Amino acid sequence: MSDELKTKYTEKLAKYTLSAFFLAIVIAVCWFFRSVIVYILVAMVVSLITKPFMDFFKKIKIKGKSAPVWILAIISLILVLAIVLSVIVLIFPIVANIIKDISIESLEHSLRGVSAPLEQINIFIREKIPSAGDDFRLEVAAVNELQNIFNVSKFSAILGSAASFISSFGVGLFAVVFIGFFFTKDDKLFTKMICALVPDELEKKTEETIDNIGHLLSRYFSGVLMEVAGVAIINFFGLWLIARLGFNASIGIAFIAGVMNIIPYLGPLLGGAIGTILGIIIKYSSITPIGLDVGFWVFTIILIAIFSFTQLIDNFLYQPLIYSTSIKAKPLEVFIVMLMAGTLGGPLAMILAIPCYTVIRVVALKFFSNYKAIKRLVGK
Repeated sequence: MSDELKTKYTEKLAKYTLSAFFLAIVIAVCWFFRSVIVYILVAMVVSLITKPFMDFFKKIKIKGKSAPVWILAIISLILVLAIVLSVIVLIFPIVANIIKDISIESLEHSLRGVSAPLEQINIFIREKIPSAGDDFRLEVAAVNELQNIFNVSKFSAILGSAASFISSFGVGLFAVVFIGFFFTKDDKLFTKMICALVPDELEKKTEETIDNIGHLLSRYFSGVLMEVAGVAIINFFGLWLIARLGFNASIGIAFIAGVMNIIPYLGPLLGGAIGTILGIIIKYSSITPIGLDVGFWVFTIILIAIFSFTQLIDNFLYQPLIYSTSIKAKPLEVFIVMLMAGTLGGPLAMILAIPCYTVIRVVALKFFSNYKAIKRLVGK
């Protein structure tokens, strides 16, 4: 090997070693300051949610002039915080009480209240599925699964202590609001921070990429919040006026089912299933009469119909509007991403999957569109 070739390889090795060392330092610093990075990321999400409010307020002009940007930023943040605090103060206690009341004893009491329909199901299962055993009972299996998998008692304790959990994050909340104010006031602030770290020749492309990501994620987060609110409202009126489950129970169940819609495609199905189960448990475990005075099967069908109706509205109105104007990904793409995220990290990963995939998708299209695989997979 010639000296020139050796020098070339040595320079490349030194370059890669230096890059790996620099990357290791960056990762170490990010890990050490991970709480600060989380505050910054959450503040970014808050600023993306407040963006529609900012755009609206900027259009309001008095004598041809709009209010200073910092005032509009404060007003937008106050509105978002007011909505969040209203949910925490008004709805969280109701949801916590519903979950807290769902003990193994109440589940068994509910199952005793519907013993006749359950016995029919047990007979059907024992006849059609001999491997289940002659002594198979669905209610026993359900209670055991809840104890072993979902651990209802621990889940109840977690939700019951939600207030103390939230209060312990006072510093974090202040940090998010404080940082979020600057991101809201100057929507180019994060772009400037990132562009300061990239080479000059990539600065313009990086700026365009970040702006595109911010635009898409702002639409996505705003759309998801509208979807959750819309689904919860429809479910609430259905449960309150049709199923007659009572005001508080209807709000709690509707809120739980609505929040599940954060998970695309699979979330509404889970929300409907959980809502139906909770509705049945509340009706048949309550000491005082509650719920529409009909038989078990009719009441179950009514609950399924309520959540199915909401599901239809969500499928044909909310979701197409959100995903077509935000992430601009095909339904198959989104579904595969959700399955992969669920396999890797469970429900939390499924919630974060779409925003993360949006970022990856935009970066891939902007920087790696010359590769055939990228162009075919995520190209327009």
